Amino acid sequence: MRKTFAVVAALAIAAPLAAQQQAGKAADPTNKVKGSGTLPAGWQMRYDPPRGSQPVPATNEINFVTMGPGFHFTTGPAAIYYNPKDVASGEYSVTATFSQRKSLGHEAFGIFIGGKNLQDSTQTYTYLAVKPCRSRGDCKEAGAVLGEVLVNQRTSNGPPTALLETMHHDAAVNVDDPNDGHATNKLTIHVAKDTVHFIVNDKLVAAFPKSKVPTDGQAGIRINHNIDVHVDWKGVTK
Repeated sequence: MRKTFAVVAALAIAAPLAAQQQAGKAADPTNKVKGSGTLPAGWQMRYDPPRGSQPVPATNEINFVTMGPGFHFTTGPAAIYYNPKDVASGEYSVTATFSQRKSLGHEAFGIFIGGKNLQDSTQTYTYLAVKPCRSRGDCKEAGAVLGEVLVNQRTSNGPPTALLETMHHDAAVNVDDPNDGHATNKLTIHVAKDTVHFIVNDKLVAAFPKSKVPTDGQAGIRINHNIDVHVDWKGVTK
């Protein structure tokens, strides 16, 4: 009898939790974007691994185009983007400037280094991301911290779990303009002899011993879902 009661109680708890999780997904759907299905010359992409039984999105579910001296991204599902010419080792820097014309809500974007096996289940890379949301209303999250920075590692097809610097507020982030939501943020990862520096708008936001951060490999851009942003990609410089 006690076992029966325990099972019923567990199911009673699980059902509302499952409903809340489904409601959470429904509250943050991925925008429908009609792209060309092609990428700028030399560039490749990899969508974040689908959750559960969801299919891998088609290439035309994002729009990634050359625009002026940079690139413009309109998404669609979250993904990484990279050009094989941006493979680096030793000491180097990777820099990109992201310009948004309107608030991106609670979404984030960034750059990555040390990419390996990016098209299979053993993919690895380390990324610096910022979330420029200006207000809790814009972030759509109760109690959200404003102007956030994250340094994280993906080490498989599972969710990134190797946090180096958890998502937290940093005054270095330029947040959404209160009138029209525009913002510009320059991100740099500088690999020195013994240390890896993570820099936002020319201000150091985190640093780690090089022994903790795999740095040799592919560099590129990370764009979350539902993003509309222009990127001035400087790539790898020595």
